[in-house]
Amino acid sequence: MDLGLKDRVYVVTGATRGLGRAAARELTADGAKVVLTGRDAGRAAEAAAALGPNAVGVAADNSDPAAAGRLIAAAREHFGRFDGILVSVGGPAPGFAADNTDEQWAAAFESVFLGAVRLARAAAAELGEGGVIGFVLSGSVHEPIPGLTISNGLRPGLAGFAKSLSDELGPRGIRVVGLLPARIDTDRVRELDALSGDAEAARAANEARIPLRRYGTPEEFGRTAAFVLSPAASYLTGIMLPVDGGARHGF
Repeated sequence: MDLGLKDRVYVVTGATRGLGRAAARELTADGAKVVLTGRDAGRAAEAAAALGPNAVGVAADNSDPAAAGRLIAAAREHFGRFDGILVSVGGPAPGFAADNTDEQWAAAFESVFLGAVRLARAAAAELGEGGVIGFVLSGSVHEPIPGLTISNGLRPGLAGFAKSLSDELGPRGIRVVGLLPARIDTDRVRELDALSGDAEAARAANEARIPLRRYGTPEEFGRTAAFVLSPAASYLTGIMLPVDGGARHGF
Protein backbone atom coordinates (compact mmCIF):
# COMPACT_ATOMS: atom_id res chain seq x y z
CA MET A 1 0.00 0.00 0.00
CA ASP A 2 1.38 3.39 -1.02
CA LEU A 3 0.76 5.83 1.83
CA GLY A 4 1.53 8.81 -0.39
CA LEU A 5 4.29 10.03 1.92
CA LYS A 6 7.03 10.51 -0.68
CA ASP A 7 8.50 14.02 -0.44
CA ARG A 8 5.90 15.24 2.05
CA VAL A 9 7.44 17.28 4.86
CA TYR A 10 6.58 16.94 8.54
CA VAL A 11 7.77 18.46 11.79
CA VAL A 12 8.03 15.88 14.60
CA THR A 13 8.74 17.25 18.05
CA GLY A 14 10.32 15.33 20.90
CA ALA A 15 11.86 12.98 18.36
CA THR A 16 15.31 12.29 19.78
CA ARG A 17 13.95 9.26 21.64
CA GLY A 18 10.84 7.22 22.30
CA LEU A 19 7.61 7.58 20.40
CA GLY A 20 8.56 10.75 18.53
CA ARG A 21 11.71 9.12 17.21
CA ALA A 22 9.79 6.00 16.20
CA ALA A 23 7.31 8.12 14.23
CA ALA A 24 10.07 10.10 12.52
CA ARG A 25 11.86 6.88 11.58
CA GLU A 26 8.79 5.32 9.95
CA LEU A 27 7.89 8.54 8.12
CA THR A 28 11.32 8.80 6.53
CA ALA A 29 11.39 5.07 5.78
CA ASP A 30 8.28 5.60 3.66
CA GLY A 31 9.72 8.55 1.77
CA ALA A 32 8.73 11.57 3.84
CA LYS A 33 11.11 14.31 4.93
CA VAL A 34 11.23 15.30 8.57
CA VAL A 35 12.36 18.15 10.76
CA LEU A 36 12.80 16.50 14.13
CA THR A 37 13.34 18.27 17.42
CA GLY A 38 14.77 17.74 20.85
CA ARG A 39 15.89 20.05 23.62
CA ASP A 40 19.55 19.14 23.10
CA ALA A 41 21.08 20.22 19.77
CA GLY A 42 23.61 17.40 19.72
CA ARG A 43 21.02 14.69 20.29
CA ALA A 44 18.72 16.22 17.68
CA ALA A 45 21.52 16.23 15.11
CA GLU A 46 22.46 12.66 16.01
CA ALA A 47 18.88 11.43 15.69
CA ALA A 48 18.52 13.13 12.30
CA ALA A 49 21.81 11.72 11.04
CA ALA A 50 20.63 8.21 11.90
CA LEU A 51 17.63 8.71 9.60
CA GLY A 52 19.66 9.92 6.64
CA PRO A 53 19.43 12.91 4.27
CA ASN A 54 15.65 13.23 4.57
CA ALA A 55 15.86 14.34 8.20
CA VAL A 56 17.14 17.51 9.86
CA GLY A 57 17.54 17.98 13.59
CA VAL A 58 16.67 21.26 15.29
CA ALA A 59 17.04 22.09 18.97
CA ALA A 60 13.67 23.22 20.31
CA ASP A 61 11.69 23.15 23.53
CA ASN A 62 7.93 22.77 23.11
CA SER A 63 7.38 25.28 25.90
CA ASP A 64 9.26 28.00 23.98
CA PRO A 65 6.72 30.39 22.37
CA ALA A 66 9.12 31.00 19.47
CA ALA A 67 9.64 27.31 18.68
CA ALA A 68 6.66 26.83 16.38
CA GLY A 69 7.62 29.55 13.94
CA ARG A 70 11.24 28.42 13.83
CA LEU A 71 10.31 24.81 13.11
CA ILE A 72 7.91 25.60 10.28
CA ALA A 73 10.49 27.95 8.79
CA ALA A 74 13.10 25.17 9.03
CA ALA A 75 10.82 22.79 7.14
CA ARG A 76 10.41 25.28 4.31
CA GLU A 77 14.09 26.23 4.31
CA HIS A 78 15.46 22.69 4.20
CA PHE A 79 12.78 20.89 2.22
CA GLY A 80 10.71 23.56 0.47
CA ARG A 81 7.30 22.79 1.94
CA PHE A 82 5.32 21.98 5.10
CA ASP A 83 2.61 19.32 5.17
CA GLY A 84 2.03 18.53 8.81
CA ILE A 85 3.21 18.24 12.38
CA LEU A 86 3.24 15.55 15.03
CA VAL A 87 3.41 17.05 18.51
CA SER A 88 5.16 14.72 20.92
CA VAL A 89 6.73 15.62 24.25
CA GLY A 90 8.29 13.72 27.12
CA GLY A 91 5.84 12.72 29.81
CA PRO A 92 5.42 14.97 32.85
CA ALA A 93 6.72 14.08 36.29
CA PRO A 94 5.07 11.02 37.84
CA GLY A 95 3.40 11.19 41.22
CA PHE A 96 0.09 11.22 43.05
CA ALA A 97 -2.12 14.24 43.76
CA ALA A 98 -0.53 14.83 47.15
CA ASP A 99 3.01 14.54 45.77
CA ASN A 100 3.20 16.80 42.73
CA THR A 101 4.23 20.39 43.35
CA ASP A 102 2.89 23.58 41.81
CA GLU A 103 6.19 23.91 39.97
CA GLN A 104 5.80 20.47 38.40
CA TRP A 105 2.24 21.28 37.34
CA ALA A 106 3.28 24.62 35.84
CA ALA A 107 6.23 23.15 33.95
CA ALA A 108 4.09 20.34 32.56
CA PHE A 109 1.33 22.72 31.53
CA GLU A 110 3.82 24.84 29.58
CA SER A 111 5.39 21.92 27.73
CA VAL A 112 2.67 19.27 27.48
CA PHE A 113 -0.41 21.48 27.07
CA LEU A 114 0.26 25.09 26.13
CA GLY A 115 3.31 24.22 24.03
CA ALA A 116 1.22 21.76 22.02
CA VAL A 117 -1.56 24.32 21.58
CA ARG A 118 0.92 26.90 20.27
CA LEU A 119 2.50 24.44 17.84
CA ALA A 120 -0.91 23.39 16.54
CA ARG A 121 -2.12 26.98 16.11
CA ALA A 122 1.03 27.93 14.21
CA ALA A 123 0.73 24.86 12.00
CA ALA A 124 -2.93 25.57 11.31
CA ALA A 125 -2.04 29.06 10.09
CA GLU A 126 0.51 27.67 7.61
CA LEU A 127 -1.08 24.46 6.34
CA GLY A 128 -3.24 24.14 3.27
CA GLU A 129 -5.70 21.51 2.13
CA GLY A 130 -4.33 18.04 2.83
CA GLY A 131 -2.34 19.20 5.85
CA VAL A 132 -2.45 17.32 9.12
CA ILE A 133 -1.85 18.03 12.81
CA GLY A 134 -1.21 15.06 15.08
CA PHE A 135 -0.87 14.80 18.84
CA VAL A 136 0.84 12.02 20.76
CA LEU A 137 -1.37 11.79 23.84
CA SER A 138 -1.93 8.83 26.17
CA GLY A 139 -4.40 6.17 27.17
CA SER A 140 -5.06 8.44 30.16
CA VAL A 141 -7.35 10.44 27.86
CA HIS A 142 -9.94 7.72 28.56
CA GLU A 143 -8.83 6.27 31.89
CA PRO A 144 -6.51 7.69 34.56
CA ILE A 145 -3.22 5.89 35.07
CA PRO A 146 -2.26 5.44 38.74
CA GLY A 147 0.84 7.43 39.66
CA LEU A 148 0.61 9.78 36.65
CA THR A 149 -1.70 12.43 38.07
CA ILE A 150 -0.30 15.36 36.06
CA SER A 151 -0.63 13.45 32.80
CA ASN A 152 -4.14 12.38 33.80
CA GLY A 153 -5.04 16.03 34.27
CA LEU A 154 -3.52 17.45 31.09
CA ARG A 155 -3.91 14.82 28.36
CA PRO A 156 -7.74 14.74 28.32
CA GLY A 157 -7.84 18.52 28.03
CA LEU A 158 -5.47 18.42 25.08
CA ALA A 159 -7.64 15.78 23.45
CA GLY A 160 -10.58 18.16 23.86
CA PHE A 161 -8.58 20.92 22.19
CA ALA A 162 -7.70 18.57 19.33
CA LYS A 163 -11.35 17.66 18.81
CA SER A 164 -12.34 21.33 18.75
CA LEU A 165 -9.53 22.09 16.31
CA SER A 166 -10.65 19.29 13.98
CA ASP A 167 -14.09 20.93 13.72
CA GLU A 168 -12.57 24.32 13.01
CA LEU A 169 -10.05 23.16 10.42
CA GLY A 170 -12.13 20.51 8.67
CA PRO A 171 -13.71 22.97 6.21
CA ARG A 172 -10.20 23.92 5.07
CA GLY A 173 -9.31 20.29 4.38
CA ILE A 174 -6.89 20.08 7.32
CA ARG A 175 -7.07 16.98 9.51
CA VAL A 176 -6.42 16.70 13.25
CA VAL A 177 -5.70 13.32 14.87
CA GLY A 178 -4.67 12.02 18.27
CA LEU A 179 -2.72 8.88 19.13
CA LEU A 180 -3.26 7.23 22.50
CA PRO A 181 -0.34 4.92 23.31
CA ALA A 182 -0.40 2.76 26.41
CA ARG A 183 2.40 0.34 27.30
CA ILE A 184 4.85 0.83 24.45
CA ASP A 185 8.33 -0.53 25.22
CA THR A 186 10.21 2.76 25.50
CA ASP A 187 12.71 4.11 28.02
CA ARG A 188 9.90 6.18 29.59
CA VAL A 189 7.68 3.13 30.20
CA ARG A 190 10.59 1.10 31.57
CA GLU A 191 11.35 3.98 33.95
CA LEU A 192 7.73 4.01 35.11
CA ASP A 193 7.80 0.25 35.69
CA ALA A 194 10.95 0.67 37.76
CA LEU A 195 9.21 3.14 40.09
CA SER A 196 7.30 0.20 41.57
CA GLY A 197 10.52 -1.20 43.01
CA ASP A 198 10.25 -4.35 40.90
CA ALA A 199 10.24 -3.52 37.20
CA GLU A 200 9.86 -7.13 36.04
CA ALA A 201 6.85 -7.75 38.25
CA ALA A 202 5.25 -4.47 37.18
CA ARG A 203 5.71 -5.35 33.52
CA ALA A 204 4.28 -8.83 34.00
CA ALA A 205 1.23 -7.39 35.77
CA ASN A 206 0.69 -4.81 33.03
CA GLU A 207 1.07 -7.39 30.26
CA ALA A 208 -1.50 -9.60 31.96
CA ARG A 209 -4.07 -6.80 31.54
CA ILE A 210 -3.35 -6.35 27.81
CA PRO A 211 -5.31 -8.70 25.54
CA LEU A 212 -2.25 -9.24 23.31
CA ARG A 213 -0.26 -10.04 26.49
CA ARG A 214 2.75 -7.92 25.58
CA TYR A 215 4.00 -4.36 25.35
CA GLY A 216 3.91 -2.72 21.96
CA THR A 217 7.13 -1.95 20.12
CA PRO A 218 8.15 1.58 19.11
CA GLU A 219 8.05 0.41 15.50
CA GLU A 220 4.39 -0.58 15.84
CA PHE A 221 3.56 2.85 17.20
CA GLY A 222 5.65 4.56 14.52
CA ARG A 223 3.92 2.74 11.68
CA THR A 224 0.53 3.72 13.08
CA ALA A 225 1.62 7.34 13.33
CA ALA A 226 2.97 7.33 9.77
CA PHE A 227 -0.34 5.99 8.47
CA VAL A 228 -2.62 8.49 10.22
CA LEU A 229 -0.38 11.38 9.14
CA SER A 230 -0.30 10.18 5.54
CA PRO A 231 -2.62 11.00 2.62
CA ALA A 232 -3.79 7.36 2.82
CA ALA A 233 -5.74 8.38 5.95
CA SER A 234 -7.33 11.36 4.20
CA TYR A 235 -10.84 10.76 5.63
CA LEU A 236 -9.74 10.37 9.25
CA THR A 237 -10.02 13.43 11.42
CA GLY A 238 -11.06 14.19 14.98
CA ILE A 239 -10.17 10.65 16.03
CA MET A 240 -8.39 9.54 19.18
CA LEU A 241 -6.77 6.27 18.14
CA PRO A 242 -5.64 3.86 20.89
CA VAL A 243 -2.32 2.13 20.19
CA ASP A 244 -2.49 -0.20 23.15
CA GLY A 245 -2.86 -3.88 22.21
CA GLY A 246 -6.50 -3.76 23.28
CA ALA A 247 -5.84 -2.43 26.80
CA ARG A 248 -8.78 -0.06 26.57
CA HIS A 249 -11.78 -2.28 26.98
CA GLY A 250 -14.49 0.29 26.21
CA PHE A 251 -15.86 0.93 22.75
